[in-house]
Amino acid sequence: MHPIERLRFVARATGAPPDDVVQAAAASLAGFASDPVSLVTACRRLIDRHPANGPIWWLCARTLVAADPGDEAWRCHSEFHADPTIGELAHHLPDDAAVVVVGWPDRLAGAFARRGDVQVRVVDVDGDGPGFVRALERLDVEAVDVAVSGLAPAVAAADLVLVDATAIGPRDALVAPGGWAAASVARTSEVPVWLVGGVGRVLPAGLWPALQSRLGGAARAPWERGIDPLPLDLVDQVVGAAGLQIVADALATVDTPDAAELRR
Repeated sequence: MHPIERLRFVARATGAPPDDVVQAAAASLAGFASDPVSLVTACRRLIDRHPANGPIWWLCARTLVAADPGDEAWRCHSEFHADPTIGELAHHLPDDAAVVVVGWPDRLAGAFARRGDVQVRVVDVDGDGPGFVRALERLDVEAVDVAVSGLAPAVAAADLVLVDATAIGPRDALVAPGGWAAASVARTSEVPVWLVGGVGRVLPAGLWPALQSRLGGAARAPWERGIDPLPLDLVDQVVGAAGLQIVADALATVDTPDAAELRR
């Protein structure tokens, strides 16, 4: 496939799983390695179409500042594919825990399946809850669908709330709708909240305003964006490639260059 056609395919894949988009984007950017002007244009188009996808910003920033963009794009592809975060999450989950998640955090299913001793309460905010419950049951994970009206009591009776982040900034993280509410209830109920990050998800302060600008658009109200900005003050610990960390230590692991080309 021609690099431009591949780029168009990736840019339009707004409904695809975020992790799949990143791996396809890496292959696309590698095709622009010999044309720096086209590479910048391709990166800006990707972040315009996927502004909430932190690893897309990470991939584009690393590719733009690299001496060999083609090699760097494929290196990012390999590092992202080898991300140990889900294995770390499986290792650190409490034994026999009742865990609350919101929506359909697809990548977390792998951690639950590895453990086999957790009960997952899936809060159905946008209609994805029953589907995720069925997907977990196929993996022999005990799961129950919780209507959004039951979010508060489900969280209050849980051992842990897990919130999957698509991007993590200096003061907040982008998470699925309902994640902010679940974390707020957890704080008042003294239930710990873990934010699940990973390779490419922690962004530098310099790029965060550009991400927020693209995410918001000119006329969209905050509640119409389809994503929650979860304040990091509500997070107890962050699970990432380095394991379970306090928020300050997780923010210090930022692995995304502050590429000036992406600020515009």
